[in-house]
Amino acid sequence: MTSTYAGRVVGIQWRMVMAATLAWLALACLVTTPVHAAGPVKAAPATPAKTVLVMGDSLSAGFGIAASQSWVSLTGVRMAKTNPDWRVVNASISGETTSGGAARIDAELKRLRPQIVVIALGANDGLRGLPLAQTKANLDRMIQASQAAKARVLLVGMHMPPNYGRDYTQGFAANYTALAKQHAVPLVPFLLEPIVADRANFQDDNMHPVASAQPAIRDHVWKALAPMLK
Repeated sequence: MTSTYAGRVVGIQWRMVMAATLAWLALACLVTTPVHAAGPVKAAPATPAKTVLVMGDSLSAGFGIAASQSWVSLTGVRMAKTNPDWRVVNASISGETTSGGAARIDAELKRLRPQIVVIALGANDGLRGLPLAQTKANLDRMIQASQAAKARVLLVGMHMPPNYGRDYTQGFAANYTALAKQHAVPLVPFLLEPIVADRANFQDDNMHPVASAQPAIRDHVWKALAPMLK
């Protein structure tokens, strides 16, 4: 065997030994290196299965106070504790009339697919002296649309001050009573009933409740709403 040939043989043998050694080391690292388990997977927050949609005006939107202080938001907080499989979506708009609510109801029903719709509109119709028949027709439209979408309805009424005249104020309140009876839906006759007698419960405009009065309104509506959540 020549020295050149012997050198080639030795070189080949050396490379084979090195390859085997590297393969062994790689295997040893694979076996001995600990595999770190992934941290616990946090489950995504469960989306509430059932929705209460509130269609109201500034009295429900929380005009003049923080949105979190409104009776609707406070209802949501209570619901999270007592009925965690429910949520509240406040689609109330300051200045809203029953005409605006009737125009929006279909889109809101399609977007949210609520199980319950709270209709708390009409105050701005009354303050503007709009025809009672028009207000009633708009509320009727909202109730029928909600029921057609398989949602139950809670109707929340308003009262007008006496300076609007006896016929108008009585007819205004009677609209809610008649609609509740016609469609067999629960009724809160007057949203502001528990606070209306005390001027301190209202902001400087004498119309919108202050933050401290909101829990009383929440409790007032809750009496009718809570049985519907069962």
